[in-house]
Amino acid sequence: MYQEITSSEFSDWFLTSETYKNNFSYKGLKSLYNYLVDLEEDTGDNIEFDPVAICCEYSEYENIEEIKNNYNDIETIEDLRDHTQVIEISGSDKIIIQDF
Repeated sequence: MYQEITSSEFSDWFLTSETYKNNFSYKGLKSLYNYLVDLEEDTGDNIEFDPVAICCEYSEYENIEEIKNNYNDIETIEDLRDHTQVIEISGSDKIIIQDF
């Protein structure tokens, strides 16, 4: 049984959670929500809203330099795209990736 949630409900859940409020920025949450909705449409599969799983699967970084510090084999954004899903956050250098 699934319940559809809006972008605002998605963002509000994270931003008001004591445990998960610092995992993603407001703009990051909007980008992540849009990515997940597009993924549902592309695959035809519903995605369960499981905030804990989302936080385990995706991470937001300030920029590519921060990612390079965490992953030794990443030198460029193209290297990153070769390894995982990259969700760029418009209007900033921030990036959300699917952890690998």
